[in-house]
Amino acid sequence: MALKHSQQLRLSQKLLPQQILLMKLLQLPTLALEERIKEELEANPALEEDLDTATDEELYSNEEPELGEDVEFDEQGEAKEDESKVIENDVVMEDYMDAEELDSYKYEISNKGADDETREFVVVEGIGFQEQLEQQLGLKDTHDNEYTIGVYLIGCLDEDGYLRRELDLIVDDLAFNYNITTTVAELEKILKLIQSFDPPGVGARNLQECLLLQLERKPEKTKEVVQAMDVIKHQMEEFSKKHYDKILKRLHIENEELKDIIEVIKHLNPRPGNSETKENNFTAVIPDFIIAVNDGIPELSINGRNLPDLKISRDYYEMLKEYSKNKDKSAKEATGFIKSKIESAEWFIEALQQRHATLALCMHTIMDYQHDYFVTGDESKLKPMILKDISSKVNLDLSTVSRVANSKYVQTPYGTFLLKTFFSESMSTDSGEEVSSREIKKILQDCIAAEDKKHPHTDDELCNILKEKGYNIARRTVAKYREQLDIPVGRMRKEI
Repeated sequence: MALKHSQQLRLSQKLLPQQILLMKLLQLPTLALEERIKEELEANPALEEDLDTATDEELYSNEEPELGEDVEFDEQGEAKEDESKVIENDVVMEDYMDAEELDSYKYEISNKGADDETREFVVVEGIGFQEQLEQQLGLKDTHDNEYTIGVYLIGCLDEDGYLRRELDLIVDDLAFNYNITTTVAELEKILKLIQSFDPPGVGARNLQECLLLQLERKPEKTKEVVQAMDVIKHQMEEFSKKHYDKILKRLHIENEELKDIIEVIKHLNPRPGNSETKENNFTAVIPDFIIAVNDGIPELSINGRNLPDLKISRDYYEMLKEYSKNKDKSAKEATGFIKSKIESAEWFIEALQQRHATLALCMHTIMDYQHDYFVTGDESKLKPMILKDISSKVNLDLSTVSRVANSKYVQTPYGTFLLKTFFSESMSTDSGEEVSSREIKKILQDCIAAEDKKHPHTDDELCNILKEKGYNIARRTVAKYREQLDIPVGRMRKEI
């Protein structure tokens, strides 16, 4: 195959490392930004907290070292060697830094598409329910094989506390992985032992078994508990579909008795594996924006919370000035390393400042756009607003506005809301007025809250009610809004 030369003209766009850093910081909420700053402070020794009260201009006015006219840097940021200079410093930086650390300033960039969304959450991690089960298993009198099988079964439980794998498949797994020959009957025996552990219901293979295990663990077997066990054991399908008429006929009971049975079942936990997590770990909502209304005028402030003020380390500037005077190989590498750390710290501080300015600009625009709502708190005052409406006003890209709205909370006198909930589509009423889809959702929510729970509205009936109020929307749109509000269908809202 012959080699050929050709010329091609291409037009391409590339993001600078500074732009990528800004985009990543822009989409972080306040809580995640705190962790990101802590990570950067640990990773970059040239960056430190500003504990002084001096202004930024005072801090950086004379920070740049005077390297002299004889010091020149190449394209890689390294000082060019000058053999005429005498090397006075005998410190070898290679004794303190390995080769991989010296190359750390070469940034590794993982580019993603415009539609890719990355979210970061701060999670407090505690002991899991599987570790608790293993602790309880260790207190039982079991031989080695039984303990190994028990630990394996516990490891097969999913996050809800259910055993989804078939026991015959687990028999094969134990034979191949642990060289343990067992039977399904022996697994059933050990599984029964695990099902006796806390939290009640753990180790079940389906919802029906989970509820039965919890009912069997009830200390008092009242009439309602016994009847609830009968309903779950023999009429689970009818109960899950809320066919209460069939249950009443089969048990020969009255509505009040069925209400007591349902009340007992409602207090059971369908996801025992998540019970400890819900009790011990909770996520506190930290607002990124705070809007206060004073004399009818909304005022915006960005929540700085525990975010520290950052500055460049003076020591690193002095080190750069010192090593730039020397021209040996180690000093050249040290100069490049220190210079890269200082540049990285400058980029990070600048990105934080740009993030603050971008957030303030976008949120001020949103607040002005929804001025009537933030003054009164009346959701009917919300205007239809999409990302394009804000991006056109602030002259920023849609993706930038989307990053601002993503995972951010705004605290108002009327509650704390996700910022993106203020973005909604527009709908036209019969009078031709443009209203927000959030206003329609609020009316839909009020209609469902006021309905007769014995005969809840169907989607068609809800559609007719909205049409009577002047909102001409289709039934499938009503179903979509209902699902977005996490409201089940009419049959599942039925009560006795």
